[in-house]
Amino acid sequence: MKDLSYLKLFDAYGKLLTEHQRELCELYYMYDLSLTEIAEQKGISKQSVSDTLSKSRAALQEYEDKMHVVSTSQRIENTAKLLSVFLKKHPELSSELEQVKEILGEDKD
Repeated sequence: MKDLSYLKLFDAYGKLLTEHQRELCELYYMYDLSLTEIAEQKGISKQSVSDTLSKSRAALQEYEDKMHVVSTSQRIENTAKLLSVFLKKHPELSSELEQVKEILGEDKD
């Protein structure tokens, strides 16, 4: 099973990869092609595809370790969900909570 957490990393940092890395990641994660299918389509070895994907995953993880874009986005999303729950319990604070959600960049419910 493919680790879909790398798809989030790819969405955030994919443009920082080489064109070749980006292309293989797209085929693997977005088009769900197997290593063999990608190798055949690109005219390269299956091992080359595997190595490129491995290096790409390492690069994506390194970018996340340094910039925290995906983890910060996830924390903001979780915070907005909690605020929505809190808002339902405390409608008298709706004005203030909507301002907080706006700051977080979340749509109003």
